[in-house]
Amino acid sequence: MDNIYLLMIVALAVLAVADLVVGVSNDAVNFLNSAIGSKAISFKTIMIVASIGIAVGAVFSSGMMEVARKGIFNPGEFMFSEIMIIFMAVMITDILLLDFFNTIGMPTSTTVSIVFELLGAAVAMALIKIGADSGSFSDLVIYINTSKATQIIFGILLSVFVAFSVGAIVQWVSRVLLSYDFENKAAWVSAIFGGVAITAISYFILMKGIKGTSYAKLSFDVIGGLTIKDFLETKVTSIIAVSSVFWSLFSYALIVFFKTNIYKIIILIGTFALALAFAGNDLVNFIGVPIAAWQSYEAWVASGVAANEFSMEVLSSKVPTPNALLFAAGLVMVVTLWFSKKAQRVVKTELDLAKQGDTRERFNPNFLSRFLVRFASKSSLLIDKVTPKPVNDFIEKQFVEKSGVLSATITDEDKPAFDLVRASVNLMVAGILISIATSYKLPLSTTYVTFMVAMGTSLADRAWGSESAVYRVAGVLNVIAGWFGTALIAFTAAGTIAYLINFSVGVIPVLLLIIITIGVKNYLKGNNASETNDEENLSIDESSSLQGVIFESSKNISKVMKRGEKVYTNAIEGLSKQDLDLLKKNKKQTSKLSKDVDELRDNLFYFIKNLDESSLNASNFYINLLGHLQDVTQSLEYINKASYKHVNNNHSKLKLSQIRELIEVNSSVSELFMEVNELYKNKSFNKIKSVIKKKDGINKLVQDKILAQVARTRSEEKSPKNTTLYFGVLQETKDLLNAVMNLLSDYNESHDSSVEPAKLDR
Repeated sequence: MDNIYLLMIVALAVLAVADLVVGVSNDAVNFLNSAIGSKAISFKTIMIVASIGIAVGAVFSSGMMEVARKGIFNPGEFMFSEIMIIFMAVMITDILLLDFFNTIGMPTSTTVSIVFELLGAAVAMALIKIGADSGSFSDLVIYINTSKATQIIFGILLSVFVAFSVGAIVQWVSRVLLSYDFENKAAWVSAIFGGVAITAISYFILMKGIKGTSYAKLSFDVIGGLTIKDFLETKVTSIIAVSSVFWSLFSYALIVFFKTNIYKIIILIGTFALALAFAGNDLVNFIGVPIAAWQSYEAWVASGVAANEFSMEVLSSKVPTPNALLFAAGLVMVVTLWFSKKAQRVVKTELDLAKQGDTRERFNPNFLSRFLVRFASKSSLLIDKVTPKPVNDFIEKQFVEKSGVLSATITDEDKPAFDLVRASVNLMVAGILISIATSYKLPLSTTYVTFMVAMGTSLADRAWGSESAVYRVAGVLNVIAGWFGTALIAFTAAGTIAYLINFSVGVIPVLLLIIITIGVKNYLKGNNASETNDEENLSIDESSSLQGVIFESSKNISKVMKRGEKVYTNAIEGLSKQDLDLLKKNKKQTSKLSKDVDELRDNLFYFIKNLDESSLNASNFYINLLGHLQDVTQSLEYINKASYKHVNNNHSKLKLSQIRELIEVNSSVSELFMEVNELYKNKSFNKIKSVIKKKDGINKLVQDKILAQVARTRSEEKSPKNTTLYFGVLQETKDLLNAVMNLLSDYNESHDSSVEPAKLDR
C-alpha cells in the first residue's frame, strides 16, 4: 500500500510538466499581447525577451511556494494520506480546466484556479473527516483558511473594476497629451513619458519579481542595512522620485543622442517585466502542489509513521525549493512559449477585442452588451453637450489617426492592432497596479489586471466604435463570466475528484487516462484544424483590379463548391438512411459555410474602398458573385434543414423509388460541383462554357423526378409529409443548380471582358 504514494508522486511529477504546458499557454497573453499587438519589434525578439524574463523569474520563485503548502488550508489538521488525495485532485482538475479554456481561446486566471481547487479539495476532505467524527459543519473553519478565500474573491472584484477604470483614464490622458502624432512631439515630452513608464515598470520588477523571493531578505549597507523587502516597502516615495528623474534623463539621452524610439524600449522592458513576474509568482500555480507533495512524502518516509496517522504540520514551516527544479520548470515554460499554438490562440482573443479597427468578431452581442453600449453612448453625448466646443475640438483632433497605419480592416494581418502609446500604457498601468497590490498584500491575478487594462485602454482609445462596440463588450463580459466560472468549476470539480479518490484510489488511473485522452484529442484536433484551415476557410479578396478579383475569388468558389458537394451528399445520404446524427453534423457544416459567406459580404465595404478608380466594374462582379454564393448556401441550408426536421420528427421513411431517384440526382449534382471545384481550383476558365452547357441536362433530370413524384402522388403516395419533403428537396435543388449556373455565366462574361483589353494591347 505504501508504494501507492510513490506512484502518486511520480504521477504528480508528470502532471506538473503537463500543467506547466497548459499554464504557459494560458498566461502567455499577459506579457505578449502588448508587444505583439503593437508590432513594435519583431516576433522573434519579443519571444527572446519574454524567454529571458521567464527564465530569470523561475529561478526567483522559491518564496512563493508557500501558497500551495499552507496558504489555503491548515496542513496540521490533515494526515499525509489525506493531503496526497487533496494534491492529486488539485492537479488533475487544474490540467483539465486550463486545457479547456486554452482550447476555446479564453484567458483565465491560473492563480484563481489553483486557489479554488485547493479550497474545493480541502473542503471536501474536511467534510469527510467531520462526517467520520460526527462533527458539525461549523467545524470547517478549523481546517480551512477562510480569510484567504475571502481575500481572493475580493481581489477578483477589485481587479476587474480598478484595472479597467485606471487603464481607460491613463490611456485617455496619454492620448490627449501625445495624440497619434506622438513620434513628432518634442524630445522632452517623450522623455518624461518614458521616464514615468520605465519607473513604473522597473519598480514593478522589484516589487513583483524580487520581493516574493528568498533574496528579498538579504540586507545591504548601501540601503542603510535594510533588507531588500523592507527597503522597497518603506522607501517607496524616494525610489519613485529618484527613478523618475534618472529614467527621464536617460530617455532624453537615448532620444536626442542615439535617435532611439523610447516607446519600443518601454515595450521591451515591460514585456520582460511581466514575463519575469509571471514566472516568479505564478510558477507556484503549476509546480507548487507537486513540490509540496514531494516534500510531504519525504517527511512521511523519514517519520516511519503510518500514512493515516502522520500529521502534516511539517508543511507549516518554510522549506526552500531546490534551484534545479526551478530551472527545469523554467526551461519547460520557455519551450512551451515557443511552440504552443494554444498560447497564440489565447493571445489572438485579447488582440481581437483590443484591435484599433474592424476584425472578425468572435462574440455575439447580448442584451447586457447592448444596454451598456447604449448607456455609454448617451452618457458620451451628454458630456459633449456640457463640454465647451473648443475643448471638444481639441480632444477630437488628438484622437485623429492621420498616418493610416491603424486603419486596419479584416484583411490587414500585417498592420498593428494598436500603436506604441497604447502598448506602453498597457504595460505601465499593469505594472503600477500589480506593484501596489503586492505592497498591500492584495491577491490580484496578473491575468485579470493585464486583460482589463488592455480592455480599458481600448475603450478610451476609441477602438470600440459603433461598428464593433456591442461585439467587443460582449466578448469582455464573456471572459469575465469565464473567470467567475473558473472559480466555481475549480472548487466543485476538485472537491468531487477528492471525494472519488478518497472513496477508491483506483479512480486515479481512470482520471489520468481521461486526461491523456482529452489531451491527445485536443492536440490532434488542433493540428487537423490548422491543416484544414487553408483548404476550407474562405479568404477575403484584397485585389484592387477586376482581373485580380477574378483570380483571387476563384479560390473561394472552389472551396464553396467542395464544401457544398459534401453538404448536399450528406443531406441526401442522411435522409435516405434516416441517419439523424449525420444530418445533425451536416447542419453544423452548413451553418459554418453560410457564416463564412456572410463574412465575405460583411467585408464588402472594405473591398469597394480598396478598388482602383479604373476597376470599378469589379465591384459589380464581386457583389453578384457574393449573391450567387449566398443563394447556394441558402439552398443547402433549406435542404438539410428540411431533411433533419423530417427525420427528427420520426416521419415515415422515403419510398425505395424516391431514394433511388434522390441518389441519381445527387450523383449528377455531386459530379457538377466537383467539376466546378476543379475548374476554379486550377483556374481553367476556358472550360466554363462547356460546364454551362450541362445546365439543361441536369435541370431536365430534376424535372423528370418532380413529374414522377406528381404521378406517384396521384396514384399511390399516402404520406403528405413525404410528398412535401420530396418536392421541397427537388425544387431547392433546381434553385441550387440555377445559382451555380448563374455564377458560372457571370464569371465567364467578366473573365472574357477582363482578358479582351489585354489581347488588344498586344
